[in-house]
Amino acid sequence: MGCVEILATAISVLIMILTFPISVFICFKVVSEYERAVIFRMGRLRSGGARGPGVFFVLPCVDDYYPVDLRTVSFDVPPQEVLSKDSVTVTVDAVVYYRISDPLKAVIQVYNYSHSTSLLAATTLRNVLGTRNLSELLTERKTISDTMQMSLDEATDPWGVKVERVEIKDVSLPTALQRAMAAEAEAAREARAKVIAAEGEMKSSRALREASEIISASPSALQLRYLQTLSSISTEKNSTIIFPLPMELLTPFLNSHSHGSHQQQQQHNMHPHPPAPATPLHRHQHQHHQ
Repeated sequence: MGCVEILATAISVLIMILTFPISVFICFKVVSEYERAVIFRMGRLRSGGARGPGVFFVLPCVDDYYPVDLRTVSFDVPPQEVLSKDSVTVTVDAVVYYRISDPLKAVIQVYNYSHSTSLLAATTLRNVLGTRNLSELLTERKTISDTMQMSLDEATDPWGVKVERVEIKDVSLPTALQRAMAAEAEAAREARAKVIAAEGEMKSSRALREASEIISASPSALQLRYLQTLSSISTEKNSTIIFPLPMELLTPFLNSHSHGSHQQQQQHNMHPHPPAPATPLHRHQHQHHQ
């Protein structure tokens, strides 16, 4: 301790005695459980490092007292206009959660650690998003947040700041781009619907072909299917039912009818009708002469 520091300390103690008891409220500082105090005496850090929690004595006009809050703090990153890797301009805003891990570094290594962390977060956000495509910005927010958190935490570690989380709040697109993306999405949905319908038709036709092959291989199965169709038709509330009659069922009747007609024709040709008897003209003439 130098002579100047000793003299200043003595003067401070004298002032404290002269202003007692008012000086008591100035010299005693209370540090809460979630705080730490960094005390400098004549510009030098007092031995023991950060103090707290508890009550501490400081000399007026000699000691400088800096309380540091150790609780997690959050702040919003102002919306940033970012040019993505595929040359699309988007507006992105985020929120950062951090806390002080080393009170001495937060006071000694950086001036206003909160403001410095906020500015660095905005710069880091632009740098990280500039390496991503638009599709990645829209679908990989979690990955981008983790990358930004690690990058920002590494940059603020010398300041005694621990970045715990980074969350991407919103990604805003230009209006024209939103309309174009909506039209593209609608076209993609229609294309998928057509593909699904075509696949359904293909599966249905394949199933029908297999069913027809199975039914055609078994006549009994064909007849059973025919009867099932008639049964389903009969259960409907229709006054008139029209259904096809297979020609196979009529073939025996047609053949028997044709055979009977042919036999009748042959009998007619073999036994013709006898001629009508002749009229006895001579008898008629004899009666006339009498």
